[in-house]
Amino acid sequence: MASTKKRAVQETEDGVPLDMSPMIDLTFLLLVFFMVASHLITVQIDRRVDPPVAKNAQVAKEASGRVVINVLADGSVFGQNEDELPTSEAIQDYVDQVRVSNEEKGIPTRLNLRADKNVDTRDIKKVIQAAGEAGVSEVIFGSMSVE
Repeated sequence: MASTKKRAVQETEDGVPLDMSPMIDLTFLLLVFFMVASHLITVQIDRRVDPPVAKNAQVAKEASGRVVINVLADGSVFGQNEDELPTSEAIQDYVDQVRVSNEEKGIPTRLNLRADKNVDTRDIKKVIQAAGEAGVSEVIFGSMSVE
């Protein structure tokens, strides 16, 4: 039995067959290329943090170089990977490690502070001071927008 392979073939106005299979293959290859080449902005969100609501909240356009620190309502501080940072020195070391890694890549470092809306401002101040001592002066405050 001879098998016939169907191909996506169209005839042009001149009656010349036009094979669409290479065009379809190229489209899928480009689709896969752009899916692999693009990087998604991902930030691990700690569900225990209930951020404050702000009417002028905006999504930050640049996500690279962020050091995410979560401050819970009870004042406990956690890094992005849910590592607890109990002291100012631990916070400073955590931020400094990320800053050094970013500097090697040529990326500026920003502190992405996600604090609970009920946290004491002294706990927020402690995190910002520790980040400042680690060499990070730009702070992004996490909040929810009113919609």
